[in-house]
Amino acid sequence: MIVREALRAGRRLIEAIGSDEAELEAELLLRHVLRLDRVHLYQRLHDRLTPGAERRYRRLLDRRLSHEPTPYILGRKEFFGLDFEVSPAAIIPRPETEVLVELALAFARERFAGRDFTLADIGAGCGAIAVAIAHELPNARVIAIDVSKRALALARRNAERHGVAGRIDFRHGSLLAPLTAHPEPKPGGSRDSSRRADIIAANLPYVRTADWQRLPPEIREHEPRSGLDGGPDGLRLVRRLLARAPAYLAPAGALFAEIGDDQGAAAIEAAQAAFPEAEIAVARDLTGRDRVLVIKR
Repeated sequence: MIVREALRAGRRLIEAIGSDEAELEAELLLRHVLRLDRVHLYQRLHDRLTPGAERRYRRLLDRRLSHEPTPYILGRKEFFGLDFEVSPAAIIPRPETEVLVELALAFARERFAGRDFTLADIGAGCGAIAVAIAHELPNARVIAIDVSKRALALARRNAERHGVAGRIDFRHGSLLAPLTAHPEPKPGGSRDSSRRADIIAANLPYVRTADWQRLPPEIREHEPRSGLDGGPDGLRLVRRLLARAPAYLAPAGALFAEIGDDQGAAAIEAAQAAFPEAEIAVARDLTGRDRVLVIKR
């Protein structure tokens, strides 16, 4: 089988299980087998695969045909221009979350230009938000919080991969409670004793339980339910976060929480109860749907 035929065969097989990105997925799997970037793969369309490469490609396709997500098969996913290690320890980072990162970056650049600030990433998962912001802003001091120790270990590896682990404090626990814990000592022995964050960023589970039960098997059977299922209305943990956040958000700080595409009104109502004096809005994604709850003190 030549490379062109392998791509076509892979695309047809992946299309059969309902993927709308079958061509891209077949390409990514074959590039992984051949260890080629996109340019060099398409320069070799008429090359013949070795028997070993063909067998490895078939094994990866078999995994995909069993509905295992391609990022988990590859062990990596791009987010905000950075390459992240991914695994079933945490949900796969998605493009929608880049809206939250962009908003947090814009606020930080305007409010904290030239001075250090603290950002708490609640529900850090693989570290996508924490690492992306630390990578973009050298003045960011990030606290990454997750209830899963496996997810925190994954986030730490991603921080090390991108050279920002020294500015991220990884803490195990639920929601904002770990902010009251003693932070890890930093080089030189200094500690930040403040429990308040200048920015709170949260990508908590917000899928309604009934909707989670109808998700494709790629998500429902492979990604951790704890990172997706947000209860009957999807906002169970978001409401808990908002109720506790006033004690943890610094004056003149901001909170950014990702929400479902039809949860804006309910999220604003919960935010107004917790922050009656704050500026509250919902930012939309590129498709015009609700995406991020924004609270500015």
